[in-house]
Amino acid sequence: MNIITVCLAIILIVLLFYILITYNSFVTSKNKVKQAKSSIDVYLTQRFDLIPNLVSCVKGYMKHEKEVQEKVASLRKAYTEMKDLNVGAELNAICNKLIALVENYPDLKASENFLNLQNNLSKMENQLQAARRLYNSEVTLYNTKIEKFPGNIIAKIFKFKEAELFKADEEALKNISIEF
Repeated sequence: MNIITVCLAIILIVLLFYILITYNSFVTSKNKVKQAKSSIDVYLTQRFDLIPNLVSCVKGYMKHEKEVQEKVASLRKAYTEMKDLNVGAELNAICNKLIALVENYPDLKASENFLNLQNNLSKMENQLQAARRLYNSEVTLYNTKIEKFPGNIIAKIFKFKEAELFKADEEALKNISIEF
């Protein structure tokens, strides 16, 4: 073998290694984009599952608390007007249940549920926002690899296509409506 053949073989081997490494780099970046997009889907699903459950929970507790407060108020009024011992006993029983509930769960208040709902919604939105930023970052890295020379040649040969950055659609830009 002459020196030219050896040099060509070395150049060919280096070129093949470069193509292999670049191809694998594109595959890795493409998979990171898919993973980041999947994270957005997970957080969106979690948000859509969590929000109605939290709102229902708060609504249910508010209803229970309101019912207890109304029952106690009506029994107190009835007792003060009639001084009926049966009403007094019922009021006493409800107050005992209420005291036992508060003793067992001193932090069980509607305001705590609202704070919990607010914190969970805020946390969920922050996680979703972070997932979107990560997705856009991965897409930018991937697209940059595809556009840069000489990687763009390999990207065209193996048909790697640019990914789209996350853009919120009209529905996603609307505020979430929570009604109590």
